[in-house]
Amino acid sequence: MRGAGNRCLAADADRHVDWPKLDQFPAAGSGGIIAAQPGRQMLRPNQQPVLSHSHKVSSVSDDSATPPNELFRCRVMLVAAAALWSLSGLFVKSPPLDVIPLEVRGPLLACYRALFAGAMFSLLVRRRSIRWRPGLIPMVGVFTVMNVLFVSSLTRTTSAAAIFLQYTATAWVALLSFVILKERLQRPTMIALAGAISGILWIVLNEEHANHAAGNFLALGSGFSLACTLVMLRVLRDEDSTWLTALNHLSSGLILLPWALTLDVSLSPLQWLLIAGLGIVQMGTPYVLFARAVRSVPVTEAVLLTLLEPILNPIWVLLFWGEQPPAHVWSGGLLILGGLVAMAVLRRRALWS
Repeated sequence: MRGAGNRCLAADADRHVDWPKLDQFPAAGSGGIIAAQPGRQMLRPNQQPVLSHSHKVSSVSDDSATPPNELFRCRVMLVAAAALWSLSGLFVKSPPLDVIPLEVRGPLLACYRALFAGAMFSLLVRRRSIRWRPGLIPMVGVFTVMNVLFVSSLTRTTSAAAIFLQYTATAWVALLSFVILKERLQRPTMIALAGAISGILWIVLNEEHANHAAGNFLALGSGFSLACTLVMLRVLRDEDSTWLTALNHLSSGLILLPWALTLDVSLSPLQWLLIAGLGIVQMGTPYVLFARAVRSVPVTEAVLLTLLEPILNPIWVLLFWGEQPPAHVWSGGLLILGGLVAMAVLRRRALWS
């Protein structure tokens, strides 16, 4: 979510952290997990929390206070981040990677993608941010499951269905926050929840291809596990987000690596290059762009701009590899994304009213 994301932002005054409810922000899809940490400021009207260079909420974004050229540049960076996150299907379904045996392709790509991305993220981690907490174990566990399920779903169903169904993470987050964190479901969230449930039913019940049906359930599982990852990031909100992101990716890859090394699969230099691109270009680089740009762009606008990811994802695959998603996948995806857009717009109106 996209990881990817997954933006849990905070405002803090007098050392009292007043976190927005977990269901208020759509999660990034396959773009990885981006966790923003508590700051030390109370928001004033017409202002929103943003990320500092250390990925912590330490300043407040106000459109009127940001120079127009800087605001435009940051919006372009957000669009670029969404475009790069949307390349997952293009990489995974490329002909050189498509020849890897189907039964191992998804987990194998998930393993090496996470290792390449984790290596990049580890370069950004400050040593003083590294510390142990018991909650890191379940966080890494659910992230690993999400990583494997999403990449595997891309190999077994259309790219459109995989990304649309993973974006149902927002609906799962709403339900988990209601059941576990006892957070009240507000009207914008209910709209997103209704759109997600309608889209899920429309895509799943209208699927006639047996292999695609299996992939759809894998994608749905990736959405749920992404939501669980977001809940764990909420629990670990006092930790540095770059440290958590690096740990998730490196641990996910290392957990899968012993299994991957036992496979009788020899990768060519071109395949290694594509997998490295999947980890560094598709996952790592957009994280850096998003973290920098969201410092100057209101988070609700950032959410709307990054919703380009699920729109562009199937378009790239269609243009380059000729994969045409069925009509029911597009219509189901519109229901899911429509609910997310409506939620973001209503949240923005409430914030600025």
